[in-house]
Amino acid sequence: YWEGVRQDGAIPTRADLDPRGMANVLDQVFVAERIGTGLVRLRIAGTGLTEIAGLDMKGLPLSALFLPEARLRLAAVLERVFTLPEVAELHLEGERTIGRPALAARLLLLPLHSNNGTRDLILGCLAAAGEIGRAPRRFGIARAVEERLVVPQAPVETVPIIAAFAEPAAPPPRPVPGKPKLRLVHSVD
Repeated sequence: YWEGVRQDGAIPTRADLDPRGMANVLDQVFVAERIGTGLVRLRIAGTGLTEIAGLDMKGLPLSALFLPEARLRLAAVLERVFTLPEVAELHLEGERTIGRPALAARLLLLPLHSNNGTRDLILGCLAAAGEIGRAPRRFGIARAVEERLVVPQAPVETVPIIAAFAEPAAPPPRPVPGKPKLRLVHSVD
């Protein structure tokens, strides 16, 4: 769906998204906004994330779904999605304890532009395969597959050749000896 809304290779904006286009996976989809380096907060979260987390994930950081030892790697991947930009697919493994059987999942992270034009959103999808068991479930990262995107660049503003070879501006005038260099200006004056 995301690839379909890209126009001429550009990264789509939040306004380009139509939930009807993702109807068959809407419960697994989320939109997250960048709130710091390698840190995102979920603005929209499907019910599938709620089942995995055991609570509504809206407003919470995506890292809440990860084991502490996996959070630095997640942060590094998120930063590359925003800055390079790139598409990332993480293969996840759920922690196993009593009441929490083996659970594999895949997390897809796709960059989005805000409606104001900055690249600070992510469209994501978290698909789990297996029994969720007792929530909350947290994941480790087994493998990450990242693909750098080629996006059209904004046109570079050029400087006319004449301006590039123009004479530099005259230096500021030197102070005259005996005259004050500063003058106090008051609003009453």
